[in-house]
Amino acid sequence: MDLLSRITMDPLVMSGRPTIRKMRFTVVQMLELLAGGMTIDEIIEDYPYIQKEDVYACLHYAVRATSTRQVMSFA
Repeated sequence: MDLLSRITMDPLVMSGRPTIRKMRFTVVQMLELLAGGMTIDEIIEDYPYIQKEDVYACLHYAVRATSTRQVMSFA
């Protein structure tokens, strides 16, 4: 299964934001957990419906979404 196929966008789910397998769990939520220091195992323990491949799919999606020539500064 292609990892990116786990990331879905449906206008009826979370207002069309990228989610994991049409669930009410967004890519941004996953990235925030990882950025906050949670490990993949901790995430899966806290959210048993999440699979390891879902985490990797979110990371892959983030890489694709931010792979541009233009760099944004947040300072």
